[in-house]
Amino acid sequence: MDALLKEKIIGQGMSPGPVEEQINNFKNGFPFLTITAPATPVDGIKVMTEEELNHFVETYPMNAASIDVVKFVPASGAASRMFKDLFAFLDGDGDLSKSAFVQKFIDKIEKFAFYDDLNAVLENKGTSISDCLDRKDYKEIVASLLLDDGLGYGNLPKGLLKFHSYPDARRTPAYEHLVEGMQYAVGHGNTVQIHFTVSPEHEIKFKEEVNGIIAQLESLTGLKFKVTYSEQKRATNTIAVTMENEPFLEEDGTLLFRPAGHGALLENLNDISADLIFIKNIDNVVPDRLKPETKKYKMAIGGLLLEIQAKVFAALEELNREFSQDTVDQAQQVFTEDLGAKLPEGFADKTMVEKANFLKSKLNRPIRVCGMVKNTGEPGGGPFWILEDDGSQSLQILETAQIDLEDPESKKHMMASTHFNPVDLVCGTKDYKGKDFDLLEYRDMKTGFITEKSKSGRDLKALELPGLWNGSMSGWNTLFVEVPLITFNPVKTVNDLLRDEHQ
Repeated sequence: MDALLKEKIIGQGMSPGPVEEQINNFKNGFPFLTITAPATPVDGIKVMTEEELNHFVETYPMNAASIDVVKFVPASGAASRMFKDLFAFLDGDGDLSKSAFVQKFIDKIEKFAFYDDLNAVLENKGTSISDCLDRKDYKEIVASLLLDDGLGYGNLPKGLLKFHSYPDARRTPAYEHLVEGMQYAVGHGNTVQIHFTVSPEHEIKFKEEVNGIIAQLESLTGLKFKVTYSEQKRATNTIAVTMENEPFLEEDGTLLFRPAGHGALLENLNDISADLIFIKNIDNVVPDRLKPETKKYKMAIGGLLLEIQAKVFAALEELNREFSQDTVDQAQQVFTEDLGAKLPEGFADKTMVEKANFLKSKLNRPIRVCGMVKNTGEPGGGPFWILEDDGSQSLQILETAQIDLEDPESKKHMMASTHFNPVDLVCGTKDYKGKDFDLLEYRDMKTGFITEKSKSGRDLKALELPGLWNGSMSGWNTLFVEVPLITFNPVKTVNDLLRDEHQ
């Protein structure tokens, strides 16, 4: 790296070492992972029996009551992508017949939870939704929803949009996550802890929304709420490059750094000290009538993690006490049967001390249980068995970009995959001595995503860090559990709110 570039990087408050590594990643790309098989209900995905579900629904609340439980909700993304078709309509000639999406939005306008708010905005302008419909002035309706002189939904985060209608209220996703948190994230001290990652420009509005709801929920339930916030750290931004892999310079000569995707939130997760951390995206919420199934399976994956973790901790404590045939056998059983991991070939030929050291290293890691739903064509990372450098096999969530589709074997495994992860995770981030793991030590920096973007009319390449539930958790112990599709109801476009699940 030349001195001038280094000086620019330091001058913009970034570190030259990681930036040099990022530029090399642009030049060399990321290696594909070696898939040995898709994870399926036959091998790698646990399908719980009714008896197991009932067991965890019974035992989980008792176990959670004595520990710190946090619900971690990535919520910093703007909602602008939800309204892509509506923005395009605003830029067009207002002909409704040219867009089936906008036609549906207008036809079903009264079914949206934000209908009353939108109508109030229009009434302040001396009109109403019904007047606009009569005049076929659809642009006025759309503009009043999206733009800042109206509801400003086009510039708000998803967490602050009205999603669901109730007889006595209209709820945002932030509201729904608080209600959902009461159902499975009640921990020590009868406290519901929820952590939102937010953009700095939206934090005040988030706090205004949440603080009013908390007072009401605490009064109704007797529970305590502890809601915290963090921003994606600027230091996790990655450098952008030209199509020739040279640093992209802005018009003023400064280097362009961009947010590095949800993998950057590993730093935020690493700052949270809790015994159990649930992770769920901000837009994956449902009305109260559909929450029982979510509650049941959240308890199930949380209860499973606590049960398996207790066995892992016991095995590690025994190994820490002494290396013996009994302690090694106990650790091996936990690794292969409880965690379901696969030992490397030739493991049986190792000495007892070599086995003990291997197992201790493998067991003493963060642990996660990931809900998996049957693949219905929705986007999402898939569950696979991956060959590790030490010859063992681990369960990983992979995006398509991490799979070599030119390799017939890898492509065959991808095509045989039956499930995907809807960002439904519960994590154990403390070791057997009660100390927080440094999660940054368990990510795979050889994974990441390179995408093509543009800025000021110029093409560029952007780099995302290892995804939060992909490469960022590569070194964790992982279990996959099948969960029902009804627990996955994301809102990617505004018209998704018209689905029965959100009505």
